[in-house]
Amino acid sequence: MIEHLSGRLIEKNPTHIVIECGGVGYFVNISLNTYAAIPDQEALKIYTHLQVREDAHTLFGFYTPGEREIFRLLLSVSGVGASTARTMLSSMTPAQIRDAIASGDVPSIQAVKGIGAKTAQRVILDLKDKVLKVYDLEEVSPRTDNTTKDEALSALEVLGFARKQSEKVVDAVVAQDPSLSVEGILKHALKNL
Repeated sequence: MIEHLSGRLIEKNPTHIVIECGGVGYFVNISLNTYAAIPDQEALKIYTHLQVREDAHTLFGFYTPGEREIFRLLLSVSGVGASTARTMLSSMTPAQIRDAIASGDVPSIQAVKGIGAKTAQRVILDLKDKVLKVYDLEEVSPRTDNTTKDEALSALEVLGFARKQSEKVVDAVVAQDPSLSVEGILKHALKNL
């Protein structure tokens, strides 16, 4: 397996780069995220994933090891190939994909061209546990998942507040600080109800 390439950037396009290492030019497929991150300088280090098939050996390149890890996780899902995984990484950042999987956000994943509802659900179902195990809590972008919000809404209902009114207030609280715990959401919501 080729772990990374360090060399001279010869060509840079939105879909691929050519990097020369030791006199050999490597054609490396990239996502738009990697394209945007690659500096316009000659010396370059790119993390790679080599896909070996009967008819081709294809190199995929990533500016960060984290993006490569998300790519590899996506490849492990049945029905998601290298082309689909690269399209996802071109439409969303690795952090957005990770957070969408962790929070079960089907519409965000389904918004990627070529991904239907079933594939989006399969990605979340297959990868949610892996994503939660692999990434520490402080690494995941602050975002309130639906369970935290639902728990806060349920608690407000038990306290006798109307669901619709509570939802508006909780949504406003979460918009201000997405990292709040259930208790934090309740404290702020009770001040506004």
